[in-house]
Amino acid sequence: MPIERKSLLVLFWMSGTLVSFVGVALSVRGLHDEMTTFEILAVRNIGGLVILAGMMLLAPGPDQVVRMVRPEIYLLRNVAHFAGQALWVWAVTVLPLATVFALEFTTPAWVALFAVLFLNERMTLLRGVAVVLGFLGVVIILRPGLDSFRPEALAVVLAAVFFGIQITTTKLLTGSNSTWSIMFWMNLMQLPMNAAANWAAGGSPLIVDNIVWSIWVPVLGITGFLAHYCFTNAFRHGDATLVVPIDFLRVPLIALIGWLFYAEVPELPVLIGALVVIGGVIVNLAAEARSKQTNS
Repeated sequence: MPIERKSLLVLFWMSGTLVSFVGVALSVRGLHDEMTTFEILAVRNIGGLVILAGMMLLAPGPDQVVRMVRPEIYLLRNVAHFAGQALWVWAVTVLPLATVFALEFTTPAWVALFAVLFLNERMTLLRGVAVVLGFLGVVIILRPGLDSFRPEALAVVLAAVFFGIQITTTKLLTGSNSTWSIMFWMNLMQLPMNAAANWAAGGSPLIVDNIVWSIWVPVLGITGFLAHYCFTNAFRHGDATLVVPIDFLRVPLIALIGWLFYAEVPELPVLIGALVVIGGVIVNLAAEARSKQTNS
């Protein structure tokens, strides 16, 4: 495939990713006054299952969609993803959007750390620098000990830890499971988790009872699915060094959306911290590229 076409495909799929993540954040803001965090996440699960069911009818070999290899890894992945999403959704309702997205970019630092601990990968100098920069960016954004410190932001840091576990376990699954299978079981396993958590928090376990009639419901269901689908396809057509730099646009894009829709003006430390975190991600990309060259 010509490089130009590959780049265009990556740009196409990453454009869909960026729009989808913004759509998810706006949907959460639009629904949080009438629905709980777990009800919002359940809507995302239901939307994903409906879309996947339609695709299963059109795709050859639907058994590949439901085939599960290493169910214990599926369980760990989906429990971690469920916890991370719950914290992320709650944070979106109480923090400026730019702060949430900036802190979420610390996930690659956790992935690098977990890869060393659980996948027997080496902690190289570049990976170590990436981890340090990620944590330094968090400190700059959070500003612990200062009057501007917001403890709610720790929820996003913890969410990034869970997302790191999710991505690490996804790496374990992709060798023997299809993308469709991972997405199918993600939604199917997390739907009852959200129902049970909603019940434990004092809500109804029958999620459908409390789904409101709002344009944000279908927007959440569609964009929640497309965010994963587009991001996965972007990586199919280009490696991380091409995909991730485009993903960095999420921070200024969501900052613009927060300013236009919610009059949120990003604070200077948040922008500086975001740049430091992004610097860590770039260093991590360099480490991955060097590792591939060494192994090839």
